[in-house]
Amino acid sequence: MTSTPVRALAHPLREEIRLEGVLHALSDPMRLRVVSYLAALGDQEAACSDIELAISKSTTTHHFRVLREAGVIRQIYRGTAKMNTLRREDLDALFPHLLQSVLGADAAQRRRLLG
Repeated sequence: MTSTPVRALAHPLREEIRLEGVLHALSDPMRLRVVSYLAALGDQEAACSDIELAISKSTTTHHFRVLREAGVIRQIYRGTAKMNTLRREDLDALFPHLLQSVLGADAAQRRRLLG
């Protein structure tokens, strides 16, 4: 019996995650929306298609790749779906309060602009 190969995606190890890469990943409004969505889920996974972004599929794929390669999210395949989780534990260990601060500032800005 031949097993089906598992499609694995490359992720940086915790010690390879760099502040400038994380800040770059979080600087885009679409990527920040993804991170906010995942943060609200806690430890639960979400498929890429669960997160509504008003952009093309190829652009969505690009944004998820930037987040994964920066070490902000973890992606794994479950069947044909890519499932996403926020790497909160890694980010909080490396950059205490950064994620909390960025997400809080984003929420405050959205309230102000909708205001």
